[in-house]
Amino acid sequence: MFENLAVFEKRYEELNRRLYEPDVASDPGLYSSLMKETKSIEPIVLSYRSYQKTFADEKDALTILGSSSDRELHEMAQEELDAARSQRETLAEELKILLLPKDPNDARNVIVEIRGGAGGEEAALFSAVLFRMYSMYASAKGWKSEILNANETELGGFKEISFMITGEGAYSRLKYESGVHRVQRVPETEQQGRIHTSTATVAVLPEVDDVEVELDPNDLKIDTFRSSGAGGQHINKTSSAIRVTHLPTGMVVECQDERSQYKNKDRALKILRSRLFAIKQKEQDDRVAEQRRSQVGTGDRSERIRTYNYPQGRVTDHRIGLTLYKIDDVLNGSLDEIIDPLITADRAAKLKEAEQIT
Repeated sequence: MFENLAVFEKRYEELNRRLYEPDVASDPGLYSSLMKETKSIEPIVLSYRSYQKTFADEKDALTILGSSSDRELHEMAQEELDAARSQRETLAEELKILLLPKDPNDARNVIVEIRGGAGGEEAALFSAVLFRMYSMYASAKGWKSEILNANETELGGFKEISFMITGEGAYSRLKYESGVHRVQRVPETEQQGRIHTSTATVAVLPEVDDVEVELDPNDLKIDTFRSSGAGGQHINKTSSAIRVTHLPTGMVVECQDERSQYKNKDRALKILRSRLFAIKQKEQDDRVAEQRRSQVGTGDRSERIRTYNYPQGRVTDHRIGLTLYKIDDVLNGSLDEIIDPLITADRAAKLKEAEQIT
């Protein structure tokens, strides 16, 4: 199945030559484009070259085994033969994964929206916990996070909060967080020590450029109002908050975190574009049965994906049956122990599907 990989190698060599040509070096846009393509195919080429080398190593070992009667040399050749064949199997699996279709959104920044679900004030407090968790995860990854809009409650929870996470590969890892997150704990508002179950929904949207989702001004209704803090207390005497209604879909986005009306409008339109892009993408995915089957819960907001059980110190991801008794670590941003297995499961499902097709 790797016969055509020489095409990647040829293109890789061509790109490396082009990057040193004067016309490319003097054109930042072209240089950036060629460099991006080079980086995208380099892992495939390097693995392919290592894969090809195992055949040469095997041939050399077989030559020695067939021509030498020296016992020690014979044993060394056998070890080299076994190592070459074992490495080839490993590289073959690696190449299969590298050749899987890439999610074109993986390199994008993300807009994360968290909303309190069932549970009232406790759900809002849990939303604040999730926001803190993702903020700490972003910080650990060297990414930047910025609040776009927040509707805070008197106790410090969030009825809803939207924030952007900027960093290479942010969407590739956080896209698995979309869905319903459930918490089981004794609420801060509970006096009798009873365990309650509450939920919050998380939506992870890839950030899109203005040109990718065009907004017709005639489709937008834009209202201004005064920003307010928790409990409705006014924190701004001017009408700087923005509410954008997308008339064709009825979608409403509010932004009031900035004192500048222009900045709030810009942020609201950014969120609206990302939501519309996500809807369009879901419609496309739904038309492709193979893609839908291979997903490991990466987009459906109604799917209950994870439970955080405080009394047991347990976090369970229901999609892959993973349970960790590390709730404090997870809520402090240590999400890789959950995200890495999700990525592995997603790849395994896609590999299985690709093998069935071929």
